[in-house]
Amino acid sequence: MFTRRTLETAFLEACKFFPAVLVTGPLQVGKTTFLCNLREDERKYVTLDNMLDCSMARNDPQGFLARYSPPVLIDEIQYAPELLPHIKIMIDKARQAEKADRNGMFWLTGSQQFQLMKGVTESLAGRVGIVDLLGFSQSELENRHSVPFLPDIAFSAIGTGVDTMELYRRIWTGAFPEIARDNGEHWTMFYSRYLRTYLERDVRDLSNIGDLEHFSRFLRAVAARTGQVLNYSDLARDADISMPTAKAWLSILKTSGLVWLLEPYFNNITKRMIKAPKLFMLDTGLCAFLTGWDSPRVLEAGAMAGAIFETWCFSEILKSYLHNGRSQVPFYYYRDKDKREIDLLIEQNGMLYPVEFKKSASARLDDARHFKILEQLKKPVGMGAVICLYPELVQLRQDCRVIPAPLL
Repeated sequence: MFTRRTLETAFLEACKFFPAVLVTGPLQVGKTTFLCNLREDERKYVTLDNMLDCSMARNDPQGFLARYSPPVLIDEIQYAPELLPHIKIMIDKARQAEKADRNGMFWLTGSQQFQLMKGVTESLAGRVGIVDLLGFSQSELENRHSVPFLPDIAFSAIGTGVDTMELYRRIWTGAFPEIARDNGEHWTMFYSRYLRTYLERDVRDLSNIGDLEHFSRFLRAVAARTGQVLNYSDLARDADISMPTAKAWLSILKTSGLVWLLEPYFNNITKRMIKAPKLFMLDTGLCAFLTGWDSPRVLEAGAMAGAIFETWCFSEILKSYLHNGRSQVPFYYYRDKDKREIDLLIEQNGMLYPVEFKKSASARLDDARHFKILEQLKKPVGMGAVICLYPELVQLRQDCRVIPAPLL
């Protein structure tokens, strides 16, 4: 069953403006499936996972592009960065000839962002549109319209009937397309294979890490810290590695799209802010697997239930931006040295929107008590939100709404 992706609109808009459009994102989030379902009959398809085609692309780029001339979809472009300068030449020739079909000539996918982005920015600057794809959002799975989240947007009533255990089944299952509709029947098999593929393919390609088992233990230590302010020294100690190694390895996880570092909000008005980022795993199914929660019920009752609930909510809000083509995400968190914290700040048009995540079936005024702190930042503050397990969308006070998590 094909699930339509929110990114489709932003991708097709980019194709009207850019000669090349790159879809990037983690391993196995459905980049190829997404583009193959949009591909016109005349657009050729080639994957550089194929060793023969990859070898040709690397050793004879001109011959490769003569064989797979535009319009073309080139899958896993990161395996042959040698192609990029030659794609640039073809684009520039099409521009000089003022060809009507010069935009959307090349559709590209790639999952290893650091090396890929370096080549793209050097070779295709001004010629490529870049969009990001993560796993399924809840709006995609429920076939409902999605816009970038703000606390004051209009919400559909779809999703309000989801109870706590059903929501934790979704959280535990995760958002990778292959597993998201599986109801957990092959959960262990899928994530075991995913982890092995990720370690043997992406990690080895991104860094000279010989001890993959040691890196795997580090990955589990990272997953155990989802939703927490990052302390590199604690992470390094628990993973039994040096702090520089912890920073380097975390950069690999960020590069390959498995984690997100949420930066603290900071300006010159207040100097008492925490300056360390907050760490989030971007797929809660993978996070639950790495931390050993083997069923939705055990996860919901366990010590990480709140952290993984916050992680899931954050990931859903992030997808609402990325899948609508908003790659510059205006997200922060607030925490000062008095431990007053706001889980998420969204900055839009100079206005701050505060958001709290609560694994609770009720919402209280006290949940939004720290929102008032934002007045000291001397910026306008918009509608706030407490996102929780309460089943109805209600106004908590004039400047704050209660939003059921399943509506995200």
